[in-house]
Parts: sequence; structure tokens; C-alpha cells
Amino acid sequence: MGKFIRLKKGFDINLSGKATTKLAQTDQPETFAIKPTDFNGIYMPKVVVSEGDIVKAGAPLFHDKKNESIIFSSPVSGEVVEVKRGEKRKLLEVKILADRTVEHLPFNKYSVSEIENLSREVVKQQLLKSGVWLNLVQRPFGVVADPAETPKSIFISGFDSHPLAPDYNFLFKGQEQYFQTGIEILKKLTTGPIHLNVHTKKEIGAIFSQAHGVELNKFSGPHPSGCVGVQIHHLDPLGKSDVIWTINPYGVIQMGKLFLNGIYDASKIIAVAGSEVKDPQYYKTYTGASVKKFIQNNLKQDHVRIVSGNVLTGTKIGREDHMGFFDHLVSVIPEGDQYEFLGWITPSSNKLSLSRAWGLFSFLNYNKEYILDSNTKGEPRAFVQTGVFEKVTPMDILPTHLLKAIIAEDYDDMEALGIYEVIEEDLALCEFVDVSKHHVQAILREGIELMQNS
Repeated sequence: MGKFIRLKKGFDINLSGKATTKLAQTDQPETFAIKPTDFNGIYMPKVVVSEGDIVKAGAPLFHDKKNESIIFSSPVSGEVVEVKRGEKRKLLEVKILADRTVEHLPFNKYSVSEIENLSREVVKQQLLKSGVWLNLVQRPFGVVADPAETPKSIFISGFDSHPLAPDYNFLFKGQEQYFQTGIEILKKLTTGPIHLNVHTKKEIGAIFSQAHGVELNKFSGPHPSGCVGVQIHHLDPLGKSDVIWTINPYGVIQMGKLFLNGIYDASKIIAVAGSEVKDPQYYKTYTGASVKKFIQNNLKQDHVRIVSGNVLTGTKIGREDHMGFFDHLVSVIPEGDQYEFLGWITPSSNKLSLSRAWGLFSFLNYNKEYILDSNTKGEPRAFVQTGVFEKVTPMDILPTHLLKAIIAEDYDDMEALGIYEVIEEDLALCEFVDVSKHHVQAILREGIELMQNS
């Protein structure tokens, strides 16, 4: 039987420009790209294709040099037009010029009854060979799941509480059979429970309400209630030697399609949203799509910040760049490179703030939608301990002290203060409310990498 968890700490950032539940018609992007930088724990990707090669959807593009069984597959069929590298020949992305009609590399196909009798090893090899394995993320540290590990449980967050988050019921409508098949696949990978978590104030669609073989848990409260790290903390806390895997609903559905249809299906629905989008709505495309087609002639102005993902944890991209592997959202907000007279101290009813003193009247109008830009209104300064981090972190950890321990490279304190329980998204709100303007998420990742290499 599932549990009910009520969270009080946190903060909802209610931005203007949410996508309407409408699937727009547009030409598919010409290029798609897979970027190893989207995955933590992959430090030495080895490319197995060359520019000019013709590939099918599901064909390997590169693999992890440390663990060659972890394969990164092409989301579409077409020609490899660029293997982009940065400093010291670091692989940044592999770009494919897509065919008009996607051709799929065939994989083993199974009926529902056959899947019930598959061994863990057969399931694991199919997931690895196809590239679908990449949907599995391992805690602690938020890295690509290690095939040699057996997690004590698997977590699926059935809602997204980030700003401008897409509607999961719309994204995954009609995918009930594939989702349930994906659950049966996941059950082969763990001896523990599979936690499916939903929010009490969001409609629970058929894809989640009809799922069986899972523990359906209900959460209430503001962001970061949708972050799976927060959910793990309250349902099945991580110990030092524990391993838990997480996966989003799209990854579960992709597993179902792989085994039932025998193909690597990277098709997905994405939302293009934000205050600077003329028509915030949904589009059907494939993983790693170029955003050019979705924003062309669809912006209110040219001086904007385009983000692959949400505005808290997403990645800044250009107008012809590609979406991240895990992203179902493109956020477009005003660029924040202008100066404001008196800065944040200017009284205004149009400012959103956790503090009642700074965001005049914003706390009285909870449902108001705000237009926020990318301006941080300050530069990094002395680390001021205000207690504000603890107000937005619904976990029994001390984020202020944890971050200071990371800066000091104090391994014992990092461990004692809960570094095994968090990744960037869990503390992203701390960066938003930080009066000291520190890059909290970057600091946390540095600490995680120190612990990994210790």
C-alpha cells in the first residue's frame, strides 16, 4: 500500500507562458544530436561512427570507454554530419541529418506472456544493446546506472513540479500498455519495490492510476516535491552503501516499446513554453531535436534566453542547438542583461520572491503568473548564512553546511551532512533564493565528483 507524504517546505515559481494542451503541427527538425554532457559519470565516450556514415534509429553512436556495454544510440535514421569536439578533443555531440522517414534497427521482439519469463540478464542485455538503458539513473550521485549493481528499489516520479513543467497526462496519453510493460521490465532489475509517485493536486491520469505492480505514493506540497531525490528521502532513504535507480515515465514507456515492438523508439512530445513564446504549446518530435523549427516565427522578441529543460536546472542553448536527452521542455524567457535602478530593492508588485520584504505583495497573490528574466541581480559574494536554504529544502539535511563542507573539501562533513542524498535538481531552489548568488548546483556537482573519486 502506498504512502501519503505532506511537504511544507519549498517554493513554487509560477511563470507566465505555460503550454496549452494542444499538439501543434510543424515540420520536423532537420538535425538531431546526442550529447554525452547530458549524462553524469560518462567521462571518456568513444565514438564508433564517422562523419558521412549512414545510421538507423537505435544504431550505436558512441559508448562509455570505461564500460563498453553502455551504448548511446541514434534517435533517428540518417547521415552523421558532425562529430563535434571541444577543448582537448572532448566530445560535445554527435549530430545526425535525419531522413524524412525514420528507419529502425531491429531488436528482439516479445509478447506480454514471453516477457514474464525473461531472465534479468536477457532484459539487461536488450536494454544495454539498444541504448534504452541510459534512462536509468543511479543514486547516489545521479550517474548512469551501473549494470553490475542491483538496486534496493526503483523510483518513478509521475509529476513535474518545476516552472513551466509539461503536463504528464498529455505527454503520455494513450501509452498505458507500454508503461505497464515497462514496469514488468523494471521488476526484473530489482528485488525491491517500484515506487510510482503522484501529486494530490494534479490529475492522476490513466497511465498511472491503472498501473499495477507498483507502490503508488501521493505527495502534496510545493516544488521540489516532484524531484525524485526528495521522494527517495521520505520513502526509502539512502545509506552510504545503498543503491537506488530512478527513471522518468518516458523511459519506462520506451522500455515497453523496445520489448513489444522490437525497436528503439525515441519519439516524444515536448512543450515549448515561456513568457516570450507567442503560442506556447506541444510538438511531436524525437530525442535530441534541434529547436530551430519550434521557435522560428514563434517569439515575441529576439532578445531572449532559450533553455533546454526548465529554468532552474536546464541548459542555455542557441536557436539552432539541440535539446537534452532527458528534456521534454524548451523554456524561453527574457534575457536578463539589463541594469535596473536600485536593483532588487526597488518596491514592486511584479517581483516574485520568497521574502515578503523583497517581493511586495507577491505572497498575497499565490496564483499570479510572473514574467522573470535570467538576471541574477548580483554577483557571487561572501557566503551569508541566512537560513533561507532550509526553508526551500524539504529534507532532513542542512544545505548551507553541506555546501560549505564541499567548498572546504571536508569529506567527512560532506558525508555526514547528506551528500549521498542529493543531486543538482534537489538544491536548485537554493540557488534561486541565495542572497550570496553562489552557483549552488555547480558547487554540489564538484562535491559529488570529489566523493566519487575519493
